[in-house]
Amino acid sequence: MDSELPVVRWCVEGMQAEAEGDAEAALGHFQRAWDIAADDYEACIAAHYLARHQALPEETLRWNQECLTRADRVGDERVRGFYPSLYVNMGLAYRQLGQPALAHTYFLRAAARAGDASEGQYGDWNRFAIAEGLRGTASAPSGQGAGPEADPGGGAVPWALDAAVDGRVRELLSRWCARADLKALGLVLPAYLGYLGTDDDRMRLRTALHMVHAGRWLPEAEQTALGSVLGAAALR
Repeated sequence: MDSELPVVRWCVEGMQAEAEGDAEAALGHFQRAWDIAADDYEACIAAHYLARHQALPEETLRWNQECLTRADRVGDERVRGFYPSLYVNMGLAYRQLGQPALAHTYFLRAAARAGDASEGQYGDWNRFAIAEGLRGTASAPSGQGAGPEADPGGGAVPWALDAAVDGRVRELLSRWCARADLKALGLVLPAYLGYLGTDDDRMRLRTALHMVHAGRWLPEAEQTALGSVLGAAALR
């Protein structure tokens, strides 16, 4: 975003107020950004931040929908990187309103656009939020909205790790957490938490698990269990 835009400057002021714990001032800054927005692009930015400071979940959804609508109207490269976060926010809002099937649909849309987010911590945050949202709404009934198994283009989005492999990885992670094996957790958790089922995700997770296995610092039982995970067809 162009840091010289008045709307962006007001949003930066709002984020600073957030960091200082002054929610009222933050809301005032974001409202000012909305009031001076000159076009759909600027309104999209302001609406994103206003959604974070609503007292009612219905209002949170309304502002997130406003943000998404404005981004759709812009429709160019300026908003391309916004979509993973916009869809995540819609999913979170529907979860808060007790509509998991609609939430799941938006998390799937976010998964389909995850590659559009910028790399680094922001991209990782989006992946973690998408994967957590998908896991949390995977069992939702499909009678609402577009249905939990459809992406915007009508195809399936392969996001889930094979259930058997997932269970074994979770068990290993639990053991590492219990004894604070930070080295193993640091290598594997980012790849696991951001797993969305792409070939790159599969390779990233397999590589992380392999690095822990090759280090041979785990207890024998865990070393053997990790080897069986690496041998699973789902990670090849």
